[in-house]
Amino acid sequence: MQIAGSRLSFRWAFLTGQKCTYPSLAKLHLSGALCQKEVNKYTIPDVPEMPLCSFSPEEYKGMSKERMLDIRRQNCNPMTLKVTYYKKPVFIHQGYMQWLWDVDGRRYLDLFAGVATVSVGHCHPKVVATAEQQLKKLWHTTNIYVYPTLHEYCEKLASYLPDPLKVIYLTNSGSEANDLAMLMARLHTGNYDIITFRGSYHGGGPQTLGLTSNAAYKYPVASGLGCTNTMCPDVFRGPWGGSHCRDSLVQTTRDCSCAQGHCMANEHYIEQLKETLATSVPTRIAGFFAEPIQGVGGAVQYPKDFLKEAYKLVRERGGICIADEVQTGFGRTGSHFWGFQGHGVIPDMVTMAKGIGNGFPMGAVVTTPEIAASFASGVHFNTFGGNPVACAVASSVLDTIQEDKAQKVSLDVGTYLLKELAKLRDKYEIIGDVRGKGLMIGVEMVTDKTSRKPLPSGEMAEIFEDVKDMGVLIGKGGVYGQIFRIKPPMCITMEDANFFLAVFDKSLHNHMTKR
Repeated sequence: MQIAGSRLSFRWAFLTGQKCTYPSLAKLHLSGALCQKEVNKYTIPDVPEMPLCSFSPEEYKGMSKERMLDIRRQNCNPMTLKVTYYKKPVFIHQGYMQWLWDVDGRRYLDLFAGVATVSVGHCHPKVVATAEQQLKKLWHTTNIYVYPTLHEYCEKLASYLPDPLKVIYLTNSGSEANDLAMLMARLHTGNYDIITFRGSYHGGGPQTLGLTSNAAYKYPVASGLGCTNTMCPDVFRGPWGGSHCRDSLVQTTRDCSCAQGHCMANEHYIEQLKETLATSVPTRIAGFFAEPIQGVGGAVQYPKDFLKEAYKLVRERGGICIADEVQTGFGRTGSHFWGFQGHGVIPDMVTMAKGIGNGFPMGAVVTTPEIAASFASGVHFNTFGGNPVACAVASSVLDTIQEDKAQKVSLDVGTYLLKELAKLRDKYEIIGDVRGKGLMIGVEMVTDKTSRKPLPSGEMAEIFEDVKDMGVLIGKGGVYGQIFRIKPPMCITMEDANFFLAVFDKSLHNHMTKR
């Protein structure tokens, strides 16, 4: 009877995240069974208790899960069903910092942050207080009028960017920002063609779909005229790569014969870009879009000097260079506030969204006075761009990043995660690569390390579901859906990291025992 009661207490502790009162049973499996003797070459990992959280969510009293699913099928667009990641959907009710609660009161460690969007934490008290104060003052006027929050925010955001990137256009999303950047690049240069990487994602609108290079987002209609995709310099999955190509603590396990300070992979990928410029676009182009680290593509990193050389080639053709910082910006990479700074380049234009508002809909294009002047010949107006509440929230987010030292958290916890995930890569045959910077991390899954073939979607889904069932939410990405994406709010702790590592280790063990 004591054991039965202990099991119930342990399961309740797991579901709620409260401290278990039966430490002697801490090695129970989540099924309630005692750990069994090792049956294969992998050591059975223990899953520790979920880290404590002092916040208590409200009791959910809304509509039933069944009713929500009925509405999702009947009234929400069909894509909401297509992007519901799990076989057993997660019904989220409330969030606080790095935690989410479902309608049943179960707590989850959120390591995807609404697709790298919740930068400083769900419902961060400082940001919530700022939003509440602004809601009592002014909701909306448009920038026809002059109001403080717009100007305070533009000045503050500009201070985070190097010269001459000081002119700001505020939008409502990253797709909208990239669409505007395309137009501005074409007007400024007088040219039309734009180059992006294969595997990239820059939006899903009629124009930005041309920039995006992933079949999952493509439709059999004309879109993105004038957009050309070139080979992505992916040193793990691409034809060239080695053991010290990228700016990361963790390198690929591919063999490398390059001399110190010399990267043959970089030279090969630059030659591919030169070939694209010679064969696929006119002699004069409008621009080049690149994420400093690919987001939807799966935290793909390029050789260290690639962007420097690529920017030079693009500018020689009359094009401007656009850094898509929608996922990498605002300190997420840890070492720098902006991803492009890690490449030692200054773009002509920067687009951003997601983390800019901690989940509040907002985006921006930042460019130079010269490029902005080229765009001033007509009228550009955005009804909700620069909304007073959005600007107040975004300003508070910048302050909170500094006050909470969120960039340092990204660096410290991200560094730890990368090192520990690399150990799991060495332990499990199905982890092909671990990469990233700060809290922008990708774990590429393969059938085996030799072939590097993507792990089939069914196996990915099984691991994904298992991680969720143990209380952690992560993302997926990659051209073949083979990459786990770890991009949490920048407020997670080392204890949170260790909990995730144990859960991930356990889920991989579970999968390997079934193979």
